[in-house]
Amino acid sequence: MTEQTTKTQPSAEPSATTHSALISEDAHLRLLRLIEEAPELSQRELAERLGVSLGKVNYCVRALVEKGWIKAENFRRSNNKKAYLYKLTPGGIKEKAALTLRFLRRKEAEHDALIREIAELRAELTANPGLKRD
Repeated sequence: MTEQTTKTQPSAEPSATTHSALISEDAHLRLLRLIEEAPELSQRELAERLGVSLGKVNYCVRALVEKGWIKAENFRRSNNKKAYLYKLTPGGIKEKAALTLRFLRRKEAEHDALIREIAELRAELTANPGLKRD
């Protein structure tokens, strides 16, 4: 009998845990960017702008407050005393920069992979003239 060894190549797809973490990172980055741009927005307005549920925004805002990346202050000039002004903390500004860098690197890698895949597909079409090309 011969012994077979199977080489496993790293998957291009992230694991479920990694994928979930990336989605969370992306949601936090989008929220941090929007809060920095418009700190006076309510959670309902944040949810509308981000295209997510109010519950998700509430969950993310609480997580960002717990991490110390944002703080919520009463919006004193508002007639609605429940209104908050969300502000990025110095730690939040630093983390936003780190999240932005990771996001950019990931998107650049995805772009490079797409460029390679497009080149391969074009080569396949060139090598097989019988394939229909629109």
